[in-house]
Amino acid sequence: MRINRNTIFIPGATSGIGLALALRLHEAGNTVIVGGRRTELLEQVAAQHPGIGTVRIDTTDAGSIAAARTEVIARHPELNVLIPMAGIMRLEDWTSPEGVLESAEATVTTNLLGPIRLISAFLPPLLAQPDATIMTVSSGLAFAPLRVTPTYNATKAAIHMLSETLRLQLADTSVQVIELVPPSVQSDIIPGHQDDPSAMPLDEYIDEVMTLLESQPDAAEIQVERVKFLRYGEVRGDQEQVIAALNGTDVLAAR
Repeated sequence: MRINRNTIFIPGATSGIGLALALRLHEAGNTVIVGGRRTELLEQVAAQHPGIGTVRIDTTDAGSIAAARTEVIARHPELNVLIPMAGIMRLEDWTSPEGVLESAEATVTTNLLGPIRLISAFLPPLLAQPDATIMTVSSGLAFAPLRVTPTYNATKAAIHMLSETLRLQLADTSVQVIELVPPSVQSDIIPGHQDDPSAMPLDEYIDEVMTLLESQPDAAEIQVERVKFLRYGEVRGDQEQVIAALNGTDVLAAR
């Protein structure tokens, strides 16, 4: 993926990593459109960041995705990058299963079915471009499980395998598939996480991501240094220690 001269749609980018990435991509010389469910947040983004486009989209609703696709392509027929960023992270305790299923289903709908629907909707116009990119968003937790977020972990593992397989299928097309693999990053994905001292500061994370995108335009995965502890536990042969650190008292080692 080239670092500039793209037209990029990022559904789920009204806050956190998505918004930070949208702003930095815009600063780098790209046309950026952010999507979100809440119109007040979209209006806030548009007012505070002139030049950023906005489109209302609910990525849990297939009809909303179809309508957003029509609107985005009508306004930006040159669209060549899709970054499905919407995601939720919910704590679950399967030893007390009351209410867990509802949370799990919502997580699957948002984190897995949403990106699948988005890719399905936008792939035809992307294939029509001479140089296009789908950037999926998984997590370090796709490779090492955090005990309190089982369905989140599972959806991110699924996104990883979806990315790997789409890359194989689209290898002979104009569409590149990149997987963004964040570690724990300070954001509002769960209450209070934006102030978690053990998580990677958001600006620091985006700085490293932008450097990697510029220096590794053909990369299959964008991995900042912090995520490699989780990403390569099985490769190194210390996966048990990784899981213990992630779920035990040595939290800093897992970030």
